[in-house]
This record gives sequence, structure tokens and C-alpha cells, in this order.
Amino acid sequence: MQPPLRTTRRHLPGILAGASIAAVGIVLILSIGLAVDHWPFAFDRAIILGVRAWGGPAWLPKVAADITALGGGIVLTIVVVIVAGLLIVQRLWLTALAIVAASVSGNVIVELVKLQIGRPRPDIVAHLVTVSHMSFPSGHSANSAIVYLTLAGLASQVTQDRATRRYLLVVAILLVGAIGCSRVYLGVHWPSDVLAGWSFGTLWALAWWLATARARQAIGGERHAFGTPPPDPAS
Repeated sequence: MQPPLRTTRRHLPGILAGASIAAVGIVLILSIGLAVDHWPFAFDRAIILGVRAWGGPAWLPKVAADITALGGGIVLTIVVVIVAGLLIVQRLWLTALAIVAASVSGNVIVELVKLQIGRPRPDIVAHLVTVSHMSFPSGHSANSAIVYLTLAGLASQVTQDRATRRYLLVVAILLVGAIGCSRVYLGVHWPSDVLAGWSFGTLWALAWWLATARARQAIGGERHAFGTPPPDPAS
């Protein structure tokens, strides 16, 4: 006989809440800056030129290219498919569906915004990797935040151990931060592109956290919490 459904009501993780507040602040700053200035902003040029003048150690361009690949479409798709499969095996259907839906819909919106705004790529330094398409917002920054922060955020709803929940969120934030910084270092995005991408992806992850938490409460929770072994078939 199957055990009763377990429901665990989670509060919004402080780390995700703090990142979301920062994202709102960045959006406001960029909006005000755009109202009184024009692209590229003064800090855009200063940061790109400063980073390129610094250059860093000889191995850094290769490392930056490898890090930036973690925010590419192929890698993110593989991550989403693998995680969604794991969640389905764990019988966490709602979480799996939410992760896939958040990733796909977020990417579509980012691409539409890119086409609508049509901001050119930086042309004041040589690009260290091949790029195409428009510049604003940074697709790598936005999509990595959409995928990794959503994964970590939704995992926090179905993971029992508090330390594990915090670890996943911290790793996701550090990874998203590294990917965005690599885009500026490689000369393929203005810093404001990356800031906008981070902000959108973070707020998107927050929205899906809230929507999924509400849906889980409405249906009485998923079959069992992540990390709890499924019922013994022999019992």
C-alpha cells in the first residue's frame, strides 16, 4: 500500500530573495541610465577596455572560453534534459515540468527581446570567440541564470537538507556570475548586456519558484520529497 503524500511547504530561500532584490535594483539603474544616456554607457566602454588592457595570465582566455560554454544552448539543454529525467525517475513530475517549461519559455523571451532591441555587439576590442546575433541582453548570462537558478531554486522546494539547498543556490549563483563575466572578458558583450541578462534570469527563476510552490500546495505536493527513497515495492 502506498504511503500518503508528503507535503513540505518551503519558504523562499534567502539567497534567491537577495539575488532577486539585487536584480530589481540593476533593472532600475539600467532603466534610469538609458533615460539620461545612450548605449553604450560610459562604464561599458571603461570596463571592456580596462579588462582587455589587463589581459590576465596566458591561460585565462582558454578558461574563459570553457566557462562561457557552460552557458551555451547545447550545454544548457543537456543539463535540463538530464535533471528533468532524474526528477521524473524520482516521481517529481511537477518539478520536472516546471524546469523544462521555465527554460524553454525563458529562452524564447530572451531571443525575442534580442531581435526587438537589436543592439550590436561591442566593436572596440577583438572578440576572443566567434559570435553572432544581437547583443542585448546577453543570452549566455540570461539563459544560464534561467536554467541554473531555476534548477537550484526548485530543488530547494523538494530537498530536505538545508545545507544542500544552500549549497545548490550558492553554486548556481557563482556559476552564473562566472559565465557572465566571461562574456565581458571575451569582448563579446557590453557589461550592461550581462547585467540585464543576470537580472532577467534571476527574476524569471523567482517567478517560477513562486508559481511552482503555489502549484505544489494546490495539488497537495508531489509523490514524495526529493532524496526520500520511493516505497519498497515488496511492502
